[in-house]
Parts: sequence; C-alpha cells; structure tokens
Amino acid sequence: MAVLSDIEIARKNSMAPIEEIASKLDLKDQNLQKFGHHIAKIDTQNIESNNKNGKLILVTAISPTPAGEGKTTTSVGLSDGLNKIGKQSLVCLREPSLGPCFGVKGGAAGGGYAQVVPMDKINLHFTGDFHAITSAHNLLASMIDNHIYWGNDLGIDTRRVVWGRVVDLNDRALRNINVNLGGIANGYPREDKFDITVASEVMAIFCLSTSLDDLQNRLGNIIVGYTRKKKEIMARDLNADGSMTTLLKDAFLPNLVQTLEKNPAIIHGGPFANIAHGCNSLVATQTALKLSDYVVTEAGFGADLGAEKFLDIKCRKGKLNPSAIVIVATVRALKMHGGMDKKELKNENVEAVKKGLSNLKQHIANMQMYGAPVTVAINHFISDSEKELLAISDCCDSLNVKSFNCTHWSNGGAGTEDLAKHIVEITEQNAPKIKHLYPDEMKLWDKMKKIAQEIYGASDIIADQKIRTQFDELEEKYGHYPICVAKTQYSFSTDPNLRGAPKDHVVPIREVRLAAGAEFLVVVCDKIMTMPGLPRVPAANAIHLNKNGDIEGLF
Repeated sequence: MAVLSDIEIARKNSMAPIEEIASKLDLKDQNLQKFGHHIAKIDTQNIESNNKNGKLILVTAISPTPAGEGKTTTSVGLSDGLNKIGKQSLVCLREPSLGPCFGVKGGAAGGGYAQVVPMDKINLHFTGDFHAITSAHNLLASMIDNHIYWGNDLGIDTRRVVWGRVVDLNDRALRNINVNLGGIANGYPREDKFDITVASEVMAIFCLSTSLDDLQNRLGNIIVGYTRKKKEIMARDLNADGSMTTLLKDAFLPNLVQTLEKNPAIIHGGPFANIAHGCNSLVATQTALKLSDYVVTEAGFGADLGAEKFLDIKCRKGKLNPSAIVIVATVRALKMHGGMDKKELKNENVEAVKKGLSNLKQHIANMQMYGAPVTVAINHFISDSEKELLAISDCCDSLNVKSFNCTHWSNGGAGTEDLAKHIVEITEQNAPKIKHLYPDEMKLWDKMKKIAQEIYGASDIIADQKIRTQFDELEEKYGHYPICVAKTQYSFSTDPNLRGAPKDHVVPIREVRLAAGAEFLVVVCDKIMTMPGLPRVPAANAIHLNKNGDIEGLF
C-alpha cells in the first residue's frame, strides 16, 4: 500500500470547528478572534482570572543530523497521547517560516499522523504574524534612513547603522546590499543587509514579551546604530516604538488550531534557533499553562542549543518551571553520530548505534543538571531493528533513565501512550525548581565559559583582544543579561563534522552582538547565516496547486 504524504494525510482528516476545540479549554466565543472555521486567535485579556496552573513538558532532542529527529512530531504525538489516556493536554509550538518551507527543510507542522492542522495554512501565511513582524522591523529601518535624510538630529553615523531589513524568504542576493542610491532625493548611500524575518530581534522580543507594554518597552530599547562618538541610538530615540507596537498588536495574540486527533494546539512566534532562543512565544506558553493541565512544548535544535536557551533564557525571563524534559532520539540519527553514512542508514548497524549513543548520553547529562526529570522518546522508523532499539534502551537503563519506543508518526497518540503514562507518573508531585546554569550576577565572559564547558564539553573559550574588550565594555550596563550562543547545531563543538560527543575542544568567539530589546547577549562562535539561500533544487520547485485548487508538494 502506498504511503501517504503529510499533506495527503492532513487533507483526508476532518477538522472540528474551532469553537469545539476552544471549548475543551473552557474558552468561550468572546475569547476568540476567528480566522475562518479552523483557526482563531485567543484574546488573552480574560485568561488572567483562570486559576489553572498546568505542568510544562519540554521536548528537546539529540544533536540534529540529516537523518532527522522529529521534535515537533513527537511533541504533537505526546500531547495526543496524554489526551488519549484521559488527561487534558495542549501542545504549544513555533510558527513555521516561509524560508525553510520553500527551501530544503520543509514545513514545521509535525508529520504522519502526529500533525497540527490545517497544515497548509500553518506552513504558509497562517494569521499573518510573521508579516506583521516583518513590517514592524522594516518600519524601523525606514525611519532610520528617513531621520538621516531630514537632517540627522541624532547624529547617527551612517557607517555604524546596525539595523538592517528583513524578509521571510531565503534570498542570498539580499545578504549585502547598497541603499539610498539614485541621487540626492533618495538619501545618503550606505551599505545595508537583509536577514530572514525569524532572525530579526523584533521576533525575539515578540517571543519574550509578557504584555503589550512590555513589548513596547523592549522595542524601544533596540539599538539601531551609534554616533561618531559611539553613543547608542535606540528605537525610542526615533519615536518608532509606538508605531511598531501598533503593527504587532493583533499578532501578539496566540493562535489556536488543532491536531489530527482534534486536540487543541497553540502555535505562536518562531525566533531563529541560532541567533535567538528558538522557542514559541512566552505569552503563548503562559496562556497555555492557564488553560490546560499539561502543556507540551519544544525547543529548537538539539538540547545543547535549544533546551539550554529555553531553560536559561525563556524560563528565566518568564519564571517557567518545566516538570519534565523529553529528549527525542532516532536510531537513524544515532547511527550517523556513530559515523554511518546517510545512504546506508536502512542497514542494521548496532555498533554504529552504540557509538552514536555518546551524543544522547551527553544530552541526558546536560539536562539532568537543571533538576527536572529526564525521559527519552525514540521516534520510531520502520527500518529500525529490534537489536538497534535494544541498544538504546539498554543505554538509558544503565543511566537510570526511562526510554520509550514511540510510533506516533504512524499511530498518532496511541503510539505515545506508554510515554504519556510515564510523564503523568513523574509529574504527579510538584516539580522541583529548576537550577539555571549560571546566576544573573556572573560576569558575561564567565557565563559563556560555563556554557562551553558544562554543556559543550569544551576545555575553554578563546577570543582576540577586541572581543575581550567588548565583553568588558558591556559588563557594566548589560552584565546581568543571559548568553545566547550562535554556533552550528550539528555538533557540541563549532565543527559541524564532529558528531557524537567531542571533548576538550576549544570554542572560539568570533563576534558579540548586543540584543538590548530581547535582553540577551548573542555570542557568535561560528559563521552563522542569518539570510539562508535556496538549495540547488528547492522545495518550491515541487509546490503547486492541482486541478481542484488544492496545494500539492508541501511537506
């Protein structure tokens, strides 16, 4: 029998009216701003009075490989599994970016029978949140050039403008550009750049703000450039924060959709998991915890990047306390971490799995440092052999960590029931307060060193004197900020080819970027691409409308 694609599975599904989904969360019609029959924004104004305090379950993963791990699919499957065993659960996810959808990665709505729907709308324009963020970002960029054109009272040095422009597509041609060309009437020529929208600091701010007032204050703190004397120029100096907030007012409300099994899902925000913290919005997570007994959410990339930032940035900012952490692994990915070629993954290789388990072990140890109970979800593939699966479970048993073979891709919530029961069991008691990796008062350099040594297994960090001086200069005013590391997601090190769990490597710091609105320090340890390009054969080549007007090729 032919295997159905994700979009074919989604299309065959019969969705419930959004009012029915909302009723499972005790949301009334007046709490909803509807986008058709199956999508609505949640008006959070009256949610504050809800006395519910749900348990937060974080889903993370081993270091990503081209073989795939499946955090989103597992998050959806686990939430469906919790509902299937009679618990009230809600999955809370990031919104997909158009760039990966038309590039190489595809959409981000789950897969198989563990999806959020309507997947075509979620993966494309959805409720327009990303367009609003794009507009707010570019409005500020426009106001910078307009201010310079009309006399530049603030004395902005055109060589030191650090605020570029964004678009939610992959387009390498826009990485470095010249603007204001064409003569006096068009302004002062200068170099500029485009990033993808998910890399915008506006996106990071949007996802860490707790209210519209907080949002406007953070937007006002954005540093857009410097004077010749290196004085900071902020967005509020241009009076841009009010108009930017106005553009984001409606987008700031979380989006309610459903899983294939007609369970509620909130999808909102989506910052780049490298240059930012890679989690759905804080307001969405906080809203979800007031609406449901269990909230399943994910963090971007592997646990070393995604979960670390979730716990040390998002949880710190939002006073969140996960009750459990689930690490997703696959036999296929572990074989790649064990040195196996992607083309050979269908062949049984227990030794490669055992060798690759060093990566899973390191992630387990890292997550256990934070104090929440840790569980492993093995995202099952049909090519997995019993011996390979046994190697994983034996490893987890030796670490006194429970593991579960999960078949949610093919069986939906029924494929995660055992995992769901275990999650309920280990979260019955109040969760211990998580321990952050470092205190606020620790020096910025020492925070970075702590992350490198404790999470990445590095022996030290290095930087040239210019970078060290930057750390020193930022310490007085911004020393309390957490660190947001930008490096390759494919390895604990900064070399994407070093799979498994390399030890005693040195982490080089190449650049420091201050995100004064998001309130974290971005430490760049690798060549990070904030405007991706399309691959030789982009996914866009296969996406089209069929004769019935239905979308084909989206995945």
